[in-house]
Amino acid sequence: MRIPVVLATLALVAGCDRGHPRDEAPAPPPRASAPVVAGCSLAALPIRIPAPARLVAIGDLHGDLGAARGALRAAGAIDDQDHWSGGALVVVQTGDVLDRGDDERALLDLIARLEGEAQAAGGAYVMLLGNHELMNAAGDFRYVTPAGLHAFDDVPGPAPAGGSDERARRAAALGPGGRYGRWLARHAVIAIVGDAVFSHAGVVGDWAGRVAEINQSARCWLDGQASQPPAALTSDDSPVWTRAVGGPAPDCAGVTTALAALGARRMVVGHTVQERGITSACDGALWRIDVGLARRYGGPIEILELTLGAAPRVVAGAPR
Repeated sequence: MRIPVVLATLALVAGCDRGHPRDEAPAPPPRASAPVVAGCSLAALPIRIPAPARLVAIGDLHGDLGAARGALRAAGAIDDQDHWSGGALVVVQTGDVLDRGDDERALLDLIARLEGEAQAAGGAYVMLLGNHELMNAAGDFRYVTPAGLHAFDDVPGPAPAGGSDERARRAAALGPGGRYGRWLARHAVIAIVGDAVFSHAGVVGDWAGRVAEINQSARCWLDGQASQPPAALTSDDSPVWTRAVGGPAPDCAGVTTALAALGARRMVVGHTVQERGITSACDGALWRIDVGLARRYGGPIEILELTLGAAPRVVAGAPR
């Protein structure tokens, strides 16, 4: 565990959360070039996943286990005992599992189990990294609930540096090299599944040509193998921070250019709450799936279904 790295990184991201329009918007963080990950032993994750017969995308969960269950059951992914029942289904969750809710650790543990169960059944659960996963790894806990601050108190591992209070224990668990930090390092920032590119906030501009670098720099840092935070954390227009596609006037030209560069047909993002549920834009090339389904926002349970050979379909979950 490298707590000094976490504390140094916190200075870079203080005031960074721009995840939802209902929050105050602090000043953007300083820009930084992507680090060179020298000596990182992590094998690269595949960027492209072949098109499954059925694909479901789920937006921001923000510490709400009940809402996550509702979304997964609407997708046909889990049974009443929270075990995988989706067979060859592929679920992509676009990040921001952490913060704003009390169930963060339970959610991470559920996702970790579902990843194994889905793989054994011939399907997949693909969790991507959002800005809140990277913020927590950097020790930025401003959006953690009081209960959430204690969620990682009993995580096994070395004694946390910098004290034994709940913040130090959370930093020890979620920070670079920590038990949950290393688990987060198994996940990418960007994935292309079939003909759709998925990220937390959107892949536009020169980021479209840097997918492998973005994924690997974030993962190596989370694993404790890089001393500098990834550009995805510190750059305001990165695939976990950008607002270029989430708002009412999305950059459709940028989406079109990025999709051409990535060899994809559509882009699916979370990050910016859509007040009226899942929305599409740019003639169906862009889908925004953060509906504020967590208790913190009180939005509906909605998922996006992408069935091979069919048009995208919004599926509503059971009412709360």
